[in-house]
Amino acid sequence: MIYLDNSATTYPKPPEVRFAVHNAIRSYGFNPGRGGYKQSLTTAQRVYDARETVSAFFHAPSAENVIFTPSCTQALNTVIKGVLTKGDHVVISSLEHNAVARTVHHLQKAGIITYSVADVVIGNDEQTIENFREAINPRTKLFICTQASNVFGFRLPTERLCALAHSYRILFCLDAAQTAGLFRIDMQADGYDFVCCAGHKYLYGPMGIGLLLLGNDMMLAPLTDGGTGSASAELLMPDFYPDRLEAGTLNLPGILGLQAGIQYVRSKNPEHILIKEKKLIRELFRQLSDYRYIRLFADADTIDNAAPVLSFTAEDADSETVVRYLSEKYDIAVRGGLHCAPLAHRMMGTLDSGTVRISPSVFTTSNDIRVLLHSLKKYR
Repeated sequence: MIYLDNSATTYPKPPEVRFAVHNAIRSYGFNPGRGGYKQSLTTAQRVYDARETVSAFFHAPSAENVIFTPSCTQALNTVIKGVLTKGDHVVISSLEHNAVARTVHHLQKAGIITYSVADVVIGNDEQTIENFREAINPRTKLFICTQASNVFGFRLPTERLCALAHSYRILFCLDAAQTAGLFRIDMQADGYDFVCCAGHKYLYGPMGIGLLLLGNDMMLAPLTDGGTGSASAELLMPDFYPDRLEAGTLNLPGILGLQAGIQYVRSKNPEHILIKEKKLIRELFRQLSDYRYIRLFADADTIDNAAPVLSFTAEDADSETVVRYLSEKYDIAVRGGLHCAPLAHRMMGTLDSGTVRISPSVFTTSNDIRVLLHSLKKYR
């Protein structure tokens, strides 16, 4: 199989990750923080070591500011529902994933908050920033912004949007589901208040693990209540991190697998990974530009500044038909449809058709792209 759906989840995983997951079950299958015996204490130390690995990679303020979650979606929900209260207003971008859009829409329908969608203007960061500024009102408490579109790869000026938010005393949450492990994220230099990451994408960890990184000392309301192994006599969740936001038993294989994934990415250098993947996408874009029946949603300038993702539509065929053709005829795995991001499709005029999305990984080869191009040429 030629796998080109890495924006959904990276595959294959590095051998180091597979070993770490297996070893976590074999050697560290003890509940950290739930016992005073040496095996439990050793497991707790391994979890703390993983926090330090994450903290160093993202330049978080401390290891305690690293919260392990089941997914990036839950991390985003923790921020949205932990920050916003009755009457608050939030601004999101027109490229947001449903993990953000559905959550704020639900809270608005419930009469708790209001939200505005700031239009992203591709290739014009100044106008995008101005659109965010115009969306601010006296009740605005939070900006939420993806670093790059999961459908089209378009990159947003998130560092400048964060600075804009802070100039109005507004908090900023970065959705790094598609970019953590590819683009530089320096929490202290960039000033992000919250960063939410998917562990199973470009950090090369297993599925079922995510990250919430805290850039300030604000005490979020917990999304989930329960046991933490600390302050157990109290009926309220602890008032310190990470325990306050980590109720229940942690996903130890996921955490240690994620640690191994981050160490792998660091050993390969994220900048080098990004250069390789962009080279593949540029070649794909260059050749697909000559396929008359294909419509691309990028140009040479946006490709250079975007995440390594390419979406297209095919004349007289819906995206799922193309996906089935590639899978059945050539055993090529790509993604078709709306990619859980209807706001982005509405913005680009593809809400009815969806798009076919190509997303390589560190393991994708030039030959994989050549086979894809050959198969698409045969489609017409």
